[in-house]
Amino acid sequence: MAYEPEVSGVLDGSSSSGEDDAWRLFRGDGRSRTTALPPAPPWRRFSDPEPTEDDDDLGPRYVIDPADIDVINAALHLRRPLLVTGHPGAGKSSLAAAIAYELNLGPVLRWPVNSRSTLQDALYRYDAIGRLQDANLHKHSPGDAADIGTFVRLGPVGTALVPAERPRLLLVDELDKGDIDLPNDLLNVFEEGTFEIPELSRLPEERSEVDVLTADPQGRSPVTRGMVRCTEFPVVVITSNGERDFPPAFRRRCLPLHLGDPNENRLREIVSRHLGGHALAGAEDLVTAFLNQRAVGELATDQLLNAVFLRSGGARLDADGLLKALLHRLNSGG
Repeated sequence: MAYEPEVSGVLDGSSSSGEDDAWRLFRGDGRSRTTALPPAPPWRRFSDPEPTEDDDDLGPRYVIDPADIDVINAALHLRRPLLVTGHPGAGKSSLAAAIAYELNLGPVLRWPVNSRSTLQDALYRYDAIGRLQDANLHKHSPGDAADIGTFVRLGPVGTALVPAERPRLLLVDELDKGDIDLPNDLLNVFEEGTFEIPELSRLPEERSEVDVLTADPQGRSPVTRGMVRCTEFPVVVITSNGERDFPPAFRRRCLPLHLGDPNENRLREIVSRHLGGHALAGAEDLVTAFLNQRAVGELATDQLLNAVFLRSGGARLDADGLLKALLHRLNSGG
């Protein structure tokens, strides 16, 4: 039987219809309005994707157990990939941003894996058709044709292996959604720290160094004789939702980290860091309802954050309406 939060007015975010109307942007009355949208939740803002030192800072918001911090540090010292598992919404992907922020490793290089993902695409892509079209366009003035490096773009994995003084952070997101051979293919690259771009290695000696595009906006990197070889192994965070097991050889070379569901104290800290202490003060009942619901079905922490954010904006939250939608179960029994 699905859990229904008990309500006797305590979960109501407002007490009058006027306050209810204040937070409603869409009213379903068929009337056109030019309504200013309020600020989005901090975790849904995209205008400034990089961490800063203000309230939008991704680093200080991340809450993690001390034991998990030790595993992360072990992976950093050993230069081994971190294999992170946990329920959806446990903070697996956000962990990569937190590590990159604290270590000042620059923007996260993200590779979202799906059933069609190949290691080749993550390393580099060569636009042979584009180069042919450019050559035909300049066939009467070949000196004006674009250099071959313009048609080679490194992917997130390839960019992570570019030589640099400081390593980059590579997030391989949801590796378990990829092809069954993908983990071992990826492991070979990580073990060697290098890969070849045949289209460049075949060039004559006088063109041994070519500037290619990278996964960074406007980024370029020189490649010598078609070989990309890292000087510092990248910090690698690999996430998995546990949909399938990985080969033993792959797991042996990674450090496992399981992010469990946060307990009550951690939940309060997460809410406070994301939305402020004032939001937490008015949401104790939501925390209780979330914990009760999570005890009988899978929930993600951001579902609680969504509820608290809407409560702080004046939304009415009760068991028969919005709260039930926000705290819906994620597993098949929900």
